[in-house]
Amino acid sequence: MKLALAFTSALSLGLLCFVGFQWMKPALATERWSAEYKELMHQCDNAMREHYIAKKAVEFTPSETTVATLQATELSLMACHDYDKLRKQMISWGLDSDALALIGLEAIEEKAYELDHFVQIHEFRYQ
Repeated sequence: MKLALAFTSALSLGLLCFVGFQWMKPALATERWSAEYKELMHQCDNAMREHYIAKKAVEFTPSETTVATLQATELSLMACHDYDKLRKQMISWGLDSDALALIGLEAIEEKAYELDHFVQIHEFRYQ
């Protein structure tokens, strides 16, 4: 009788821990990876923007310099690969696209001062 009670208790406790962990996984993933996600999102956005600008520069003014700049920006696109891998990892931990979008909005709000500065630099450079 004691053995059956101990087994049932252990099984119940294990099931409770498993269910609790599954329920907590999205919150744990958010706590663990949201700062890294925000940073990689920002890096990827900048890398794509710089790559686009370099690609247009090659189209309008082909030269060794513009081609070298384009090749350099292609390397920076690795941030997008890292961003995508982390995004998929967070999804596998239970976050949905709405939760990831919310983290992305937080990143934009946190980096708003930098984005304003970035826009000013590029508006001045390309006027």
